[in-house]
Amino acid sequence: MEPVKRVLQNRITDRIAPNKAVLIFGARRVGKTILMRQLINDFDGKTLLLNGEDYDTLSLLEERSIANYRHLLDGVDLLAIDEAQNIPEIGSKLKLIVDEIEGIRIIASGSSSFDLLNKAGEPLVGRSTQFHLTPFSQREISQRETALETKQNLESRLIYGSYPEVVIMESFERKTDYLRDIVNAYLLKDILAIDGLKNSGKMRELLRLIALQLGNEVSYDELGRQLGMSKNTVEKYLDLLSKVFVVYRLGAYARNLRKEVTKAGKWYFYDNGIRNAIIGNFNPLSIRQDVGSLWENYIIGERIKANYNEGLGKEFYFWRTYDYQEIDLIEESSDSLTALEFKWGNKMPNVPAAFKEAYPNATFDVVNKSNYLKYI
Repeated sequence: MEPVKRVLQNRITDRIAPNKAVLIFGARRVGKTILMRQLINDFDGKTLLLNGEDYDTLSLLEERSIANYRHLLDGVDLLAIDEAQNIPEIGSKLKLIVDEIEGIRIIASGSSSFDLLNKAGEPLVGRSTQFHLTPFSQREISQRETALETKQNLESRLIYGSYPEVVIMESFERKTDYLRDIVNAYLLKDILAIDGLKNSGKMRELLRLIALQLGNEVSYDELGRQLGMSKNTVEKYLDLLSKVFVVYRLGAYARNLRKEVTKAGKWYFYDNGIRNAIIGNFNPLSIRQDVGSLWENYIIGERIKANYNEGLGKEFYFWRTYDYQEIDLIEESSDSLTALEFKWGNKMPNVPAAFKEAYPNATFDVVNKSNYLKYI
């Protein structure tokens, strides 16, 4: 079966240039290695693929000298390094290679921006382009799915998400096992490896609380009380979770009105399947209480994937006033303001009066099951 072509692939190919580095970030298991191989296969020239988890790679790159790297990369046009975050001082090493090996092109991938940005970001300023690879978008899945199958698979997307291997698996039992394995084996391990965190129990409980408050405004003080930790520690942990691409925050949109909420934040998951694995709920939609939240998380996630994949440069927010007029998603770009409300059922609410008055040029749409495909 042909691999799904990632939307990012052409944009990355355009940025592969002599004496430049391309950095690809993303959670584990979202397909970075497969994308790397596709980029290498399509490249016209001599390539070298190294893996940062391999001891031979570590020893090859260990001696940070121009002579060593010239010897290693003799005749190589493209150096690709997978799992680059495992290589000590990777940023300085890549900088030396980019600066000193004439004509070399580099692609490096890493499973957490926290590691790679810390280690590679600064030395490579001006020499690199960064991309974020997410789980499959529906646009990518549609390469192997008819429109009818997409509609039939909507419930599966809301419950099991869009990790590449999950999408391909036939059995719901296998999907469930796989997602539990990602949460237990990779996700928490990655987070705990960062910053030398000791308390996996607290991190897991924080994730569970965030998962249960999906789509609601989150109080760090309240979370801290529930977890027996300080507000600052809660913020630090959530920052780490966002840096390993598990969750992301939407802030409140406020430009014009005194009564607009400004400081609140909502947290969402990049993938519905990961969220459901964290709370241990893979029940069908017909017996769930959280369908509205799953729907909201799914559509916002798809909009954010499109923003990354196509480099749209949008900023995302929610909107609410103190008298509880609210809108689920606000998208701001340089020349437009879009407001979207998500309804799993057939309700078609009007744009809130305060929003319409404050932002008369904004567009407002309600996204439901009958029209959602044109919004993702």
